[in-house]
Amino acid sequence: MSRILIIEDDINDCNKFIDCAKSRNDIEIVAVTDSDITGLKYVQTKSPEGIVLDLELNNSTTGNTDSLEFLSNLKKLRLKYEPIVIVTTHVNSKRTYEILHRNGVDLILYKDHPNYSCNQVLNKFINLRKIEIQSDIKNLEEELRESESKISEHIYHELDLIGVTAKLKGRKYIHDAILYLIQNENSNINVIQHLTKIYKKSGNTITNGIQNAIIHAWRVSSIEDLTTYYTAKVNYETGIPTPMEFIYYYVDKIKKMI
Repeated sequence: MSRILIIEDDINDCNKFIDCAKSRNDIEIVAVTDSDITGLKYVQTKSPEGIVLDLELNNSTTGNTDSLEFLSNLKKLRLKYEPIVIVTTHVNSKRTYEILHRNGVDLILYKDHPNYSCNQVLNKFINLRKIEIQSDIKNLEEELRESESKISEHIYHELDLIGVTAKLKGRKYIHDAILYLIQNENSNINVIQHLTKIYKKSGNTITNGIQNAIIHAWRVSSIEDLTTYYTAKVNYETGIPTPMEFIYYYVDKIKKMI
């Protein structure tokens, strides 16, 4: 349910907003006030996702007669989020509307328009909220893709340094295992089980592929490169790390890089 603040000096309009919200299940009115000053306090204490702001507060008991100062003061709060601001007004002026938009107003609704109603205002807010949520999801997805791309670059670079080349089947398994463990620190799923589900191969096949890639690296790479870029202790009997030792070494190493 979306939370909205009403700043309106017409008591009849206030009651209409309250009645409209009661008849819906998608909006909660967190507060109603006729004062822009009190409205700012409500923004700080109740964190509404939307604000319906009457431009002319001529009957306000404790605030200013217009809402322009509210908009500038809203910016000064430096909130961690941006509430949707819908201005309602009897003014029909292109210049005024331009000023309002420059001050961060998302939508202006003309009160004397034949289609104007409290329900229309609330519907407009819900539509804007949906667009905002979709935008947030899109931005989050882009951030995740960028983050994953950076992690992958680090992984492949580190593997190249010790000779785990692209021609090795196990390289992709190693990459995906490291990536998965970095992105899912609290997962209870065994990383090999995770890879078997992705590649539709047995655990032995996955493990052998990783082990063969490690063996290849230790055969072809110089001891200087290995000791420089792989600094974990290696079992003196086998001379090479196990698949899980290898994977977790790079999980820890790359976490420090990102």
